[in-house]
Amino acid sequence: MTTYAESGVNIEFGDDVSKILYNAAKATWKNRKGRLGEIFTPFDDFTGLRVINVGGLPEDTVMCLGFDGVGTKMEIGERIGKHDTVAYDLLAMVCDDAVVRGGEPVLVGSILDVRSLSDKDKNPFLQQVRQLATGYVQAADAARVAIINGEVAELGARVSGYGDFNYNWGAGCVWFARKERLLTGKEIRPGQHIVSLLENGLRSNGLSLARKIARNSLGENWHETKDGQFLAEHILEPSKIYCAAVCDMNGGTMDEPKAHVTGVAHITGGGIPGKLGRALKPSGYGALLNNLGPIPLIMHHLIERGNVQDTEAYKTWNMGHGMLIITDTPDDVMRVAKEHNLEHRCVGTVTKEPGITLHAYNNEGLEFKPD
Repeated sequence: MTTYAESGVNIEFGDDVSKILYNAAKATWKNRKGRLGEIFTPFDDFTGLRVINVGGLPEDTVMCLGFDGVGTKMEIGERIGKHDTVAYDLLAMVCDDAVVRGGEPVLVGSILDVRSLSDKDKNPFLQQVRQLATGYVQAADAARVAIINGEVAELGARVSGYGDFNYNWGAGCVWFARKERLLTGKEIRPGQHIVSLLENGLRSNGLSLARKIARNSLGENWHETKDGQFLAEHILEPSKIYCAAVCDMNGGTMDEPKAHVTGVAHITGGGIPGKLGRALKPSGYGALLNNLGPIPLIMHHLIERGNVQDTEAYKTWNMGHGMLIITDTPDDVMRVAKEHNLEHRCVGTVTKEPGITLHAYNNEGLEFKPD
């Protein structure tokens, strides 16, 4: 008799994994207690109904939904068997994107697609899932969001990677905003300051180039070498999560602003030229970034090992700057960043002339014309 488990789907293991992730999600609900998006559960069961409180909102409140995923960074975790930081990358991608438009991320739901929930000997990958769940709770605390639900699916050969435990992880984020606080770029003016919230790692972008450099220089099993172990650990550095700090700066949905923010750039794919350029495009202005400072050690190693040109590096990686805040109250912005234990630096100003001019880590001047 042929069974569902023999076809690659084990319902029993799936229920165990669902319970682990449900308990992780439940541990995040305290993040919205007394806030917009507080969660109520008529049935305390991982298959039960969860609803949120959206009463008492200001009349000009709007809502939106964004989606993203971790990308190929998961392969690094698969190579070295470390999965407890991947949720930081997942939530950084969906929650930090919300504040770019002036939104307050409130709720997150995810879908975890795995090749299989057990190895060749039918031993369940519960340890790996528990690692994912641990990071899930910690990252949600940092983002100040609640995980309302999640799905797990065994997809067999449609999910691949390194080793036996292969997965893709994507999420959706519900965010709210006040119309009057939406960031359109129209308030940006020449002379306003640009404050960077610093980043030590790659976040979840430019990983394909990083992995190619590692593979080309050290071989297919590059992570097993001494240099490869160093690269893997630093490439896997978890993304910093900035959204709670930025919400405190602009007031989010219900609070009073602590600073005056006119634009936000989340430095992901496209790097500083791509993402800051997008934030500046509605105004037609440009930027001079003459105080960017040093770049993280991992980027030095990748640039040297892969012979990457500076212009390519700044268009691929964040180069040490995870989020750029455009403001005419830089001291207030930096005060809030300090309250959230975020490293920060005033890196430049908005210019009347379009395009982005920056002083690179090696003092080379680079210019990027607007698209």
